Amino acid sequence: MARKNEPSFRESVDMMFNRAAALMDLPPGLEEKIRVCNATYTVRFGVRLRGQIQTFVGYRSVHSEHMEPVKGGIRYAMSVNQDEVEALAALMTYKCALVEAPFGGSKGGLCIDPRQYEEHELEQITRRFAYELAKRDLINPSQNVPAPDMGTGEREMAWIADQYARMNTTDINARACVTGKPLNAGGIAGRVEATGRGVQYALREFFRDGQGVAKSGLSGKLDGKRVIVQGLGNVGYHAAKFLSEEDGSLITGIIERDGALVSKDGLDVEAVRNWIAKHGGVTGYPDGTYVADGTKVLEEPCDILIPAAMEGVIHLGNAKKIKAPLIIEAANGPITSGADEVLRDKGTVIIPDMYANAGGVTVSYFEWVKNLSHIRFGRMQRRAEETRTQMLVDELERLSADKQLGWTLSPGFKQNYLRGADELELVRSGLDDTMRAAYQSMASIWHERADAVDLRTAAYLVSIDRVAKSYRAKGL
Repeated sequence: MARKNEPSFRESVDMMFNRAAALMDLPPGLEEKIRVCNATYTVRFGVRLRGQIQTFVGYRSVHSEHMEPVKGGIRYAMSVNQDEVEALAALMTYKCALVEAPFGGSKGGLCIDPRQYEEHELEQITRRFAYELAKRDLINPSQNVPAPDMGTGEREMAWIADQYARMNTTDINARACVTGKPLNAGGIAGRVEATGRGVQYALREFFRDGQGVAKSGLSGKLDGKRVIVQGLGNVGYHAAKFLSEEDGSLITGIIERDGALVSKDGLDVEAVRNWIAKHGGVTGYPDGTYVADGTKVLEEPCDILIPAAMEGVIHLGNAKKIKAPLIIEAANGPITSGADEVLRDKGTVIIPDMYANAGGVTVSYFEWVKNLSHIRFGRMQRRAEETRTQMLVDELERLSADKQLGWTLSPGFKQNYLRGADELELVRSGLDDTMRAAYQSMASIWHERADAVDLRTAAYLVSIDRVAKSYRAKGL
C-alpha cells in the first residue's frame, strides 16, 4: 500500500518508535535492542494439492523476548511479506506491554489467498505450516503462542492446536500452544468478539476523559455519534454492532472491498453483515445508498472514523480530506506516519492501534491462562456468589415483611443481581478493566507532558518504558 514519498508500514512503525524514544532517556544500546527484531524464520514448504506440489512461503517473526512466551497472530493474505510481519511483531511487543499482558511480541504470516482453496486443502496447508513452526519451537505454550489474524479464525487455530498436540503427545499444556480456538477445543467465551469489544471499551473510556474529548472538539457521550466503519470483518463488525446496539451510536457508513453503504439515519449492522455473507459484498444492499468508490467514504463527515481492515488506508493522498475529529485504529497501522502528521497538525485525535485493538491479545491472555489452569473461569465461584446474594435479598425481604414496610425489589433487579458471573461476564470484566487502565496510563502522559503531542506518542512512551524495565530487571 506504500505510495511515492511515503514510508512503508515497517518504516512507519520505526519512525513512530524513534519519535517516542527521542523523548526518553534510554542508553543507546538498550534503545537499539528494543527496536530491532530478534529473529525471523522464513519457511518454504510444499503441499500436494490438485495432483501437483504447490510451494508456500510463510514467516514467523519474534520481535522481543523480554517476556516469554511471545504472542502474535498468524495472517493469511497475498500481501504478507517479511517487512510487514516484522513491523506487526514490533507492534505486538508494544501492545502487550501497554495492556500489561505478560508476553513478548511475535507475528506470523502465510502468503496465500485463503478464498482460492477448499476447506480440506486449507487444513492440509495449515497443518504443514504448523508442523514447520512447531518443530522449531515457534509454536509452543511456553515460547511462542499464535492467534488468529486477517484471513484466519477459530478453525485454523483448532487445526494448529491439534497438529501441535499430535507432535507433543505428552505435553499436558498442549492446548495453550495457540489462542483463539473454538470453545469446544479449549477456547474461551468472548474471544471472537474481543477485538471489537475492546474498541468499544476504548471509546467508552475516551469519552470518560473530559480533557481528551475537549481536545477532539466533540462533546457528550457515544449516544448519537455518527460512525463510519471501514472493513466489516470480525473486528469492524463487532465494534459497529456493539456501538450501535449498546451505546446508541449511528453507523452512517460501512466501507467494504466492493464499495460502501451510507445512510444518515444509521445502517443495520447485522443486516449488512448477513447480506455480505450471502452475496459476497455490499453491492445491491437495499437499505442505504451505495457508493462504488468506497475509499471516498473515508472522507465523509462523521464524528468517529473506525478503519478496521488493512494498513495504510489513510495516507498522504487523502489525509487532508479526512473530516472525522476522532479516529480509532481498529486495524494495525491504518494511518501512515506521513498522514499521522497531517492529521495531528489538523487537530484530529487518533486513538492508536497499539491500544485500540489490544482487546484481542488481552482475551488471548485470558484463554492461555485458562488452558494452563485447566478449568474454565467462574466454575468454582459462580454458585457461591449466587448463594451469598440470595441470602442478602432473602434477609432484606424478611425485614420488610417483619416491619410491614411493604417494600419490594424493582422488577428485573433480582434476576440480574442474583446471577453469578459466568465466563463471558468475567472475560468482559477483565477486558474492560484492562482497556481502562491502559487508557489512563497513556492519557496521563498525553495530558501532562507537553512533548507527548498525541496519544500514539504517549502509548509508545508507556510501552517502551515497560519493555526497558523488563530488560533491566533481566540484567541486560
